[in-house]
Amino acid sequence: MIRAVEGWFGVDEVWERPAPGAGELRADLRWALVALVTITVSQELTRSLGLLQDESYGPVWQYAGIVSLCALVVVRRRLPVFVTLAASAHMILMSLVMPMTMSQLTTQMAYFLLIFSGMAWARNRRALAGAVAVVLVLMVLLFAWTYALGSGLEDIRRNLGESEVEQVGPVPTVLAVVLFSILGNAIFFGFAIGLGQVAWRGAMRNAQVEAQADTIRAQTERLTDQAVVAERLRIARELHDVVAHHVSVMGVQAAAARRVMERDPQAARDSLTAIERAARDGVAQMRDLLGTLRVADGRSAGAHQDSHEDDRPVPDSTDRAPQPTLATLPQLIEQATTPVCEVTGQVVESAPGAAGRVPPPLQLSAYRIVQEALANVRRHSTARHARATVRVDEDAGTVEVEVVDDGSPRVGTSGTGLGLQGMRERADYLGGGVEAGPRTGGPGWRVRVWLPLDGHRVTTPATPRRALS
Repeated sequence: MIRAVEGWFGVDEVWERPAPGAGELRADLRWALVALVTITVSQELTRSLGLLQDESYGPVWQYAGIVSLCALVVVRRRLPVFVTLAASAHMILMSLVMPMTMSQLTTQMAYFLLIFSGMAWARNRRALAGAVAVVLVLMVLLFAWTYALGSGLEDIRRNLGESEVEQVGPVPTVLAVVLFSILGNAIFFGFAIGLGQVAWRGAMRNAQVEAQADTIRAQTERLTDQAVVAERLRIARELHDVVAHHVSVMGVQAAAARRVMERDPQAARDSLTAIERAARDGVAQMRDLLGTLRVADGRSAGAHQDSHEDDRPVPDSTDRAPQPTLATLPQLIEQATTPVCEVTGQVVESAPGAAGRVPPPLQLSAYRIVQEALANVRRHSTARHARATVRVDEDAGTVEVEVVDDGSPRVGTSGTGLGLQGMRERADYLGGGVEAGPRTGGPGWRVRVWLPLDGHRVTTPATPRRALS
């Protein structure tokens, strides 16, 4: 029973209603002035009807009670528990010494407002429950004193005009008056307490909804920031892979041309041709990448821009070169081959056509990983030979990329590590993994990446799988 009462009052609720602000306190002062004016007008109208002649105390004490009641309105939200107790005690006292003043409609409305405010604004709900219990006990004692120990019943008979009132209904007349008084007070206090509790729970629900909305907004902003960072990393990886590959090819070919220019002009011309081709391919791939960004930006901003601001058409995906796939690996291998390093490569399939069935994003990632690994060979290794192998195993559900070379680290070319970091980010995003380090059993470096075909994370195979035929 006690737990149920505490639950109804919200004793165990974590939420606490914030204290009233300056605007709410000013509103309480205005309400107190309105209450003072209306109660004063009602009091004087009642006096004019001659209904205050039997009051035990005169106008001075009557207005002292009225002013003290209105003073409670001023602090009804600042001190809600105190106001609940004080208003109830004030009402009981006024009913004993100035019943006509207390029973006026305007005065009753002020009492109702005070008890309602205590229920709606109390921040210490346990103290509020105790205050309400005290009020109920006082009301019971008041009725017991009035009707059992006092002269309340005699006053009722006297007001009815005769000592023995004839019963005309199922309940004796005097008892009916007593029960009617009890019922009226129960309804009065019940509605004030119930509506105040409803208002408090409504404020709590509104606060919870606002807190949830703030949480959703914060999560949305955080996810948006994460998406922006992820997109920036993706763009950085793409730019790094594209630029690093073609620039490194041009650097190696230019160095080769410079060394053989005097003794082998034809080899120098071949190197210059390779430089020209690498430059064109690099520019084309960069234009394709930037075109992708322009399309995305144009579609997102198109709704906010006037169509007459820029008459230039936004490039469509059909105007751009297709993204690299496993089918274009031979061209990449050819570009990566230089006079100082021969590159070979192959795509090994578990079944005919398996490479073509690899999802396009996975094909692009495998291509970029091979591209970056070969660029690292040219930049950081003295290798004379390098081999790139892509294994597509539909039975195991994986794509494996392996790039090995036979060189030693080149002095003074430690690099920034962004290329290897980009490989790890690509593999991790797709649920795969990366192994990179010196080869076992011979000179050179080995990069091995495994990616799941279905997007589910795979563990590192215990031993390298044999080439599939």
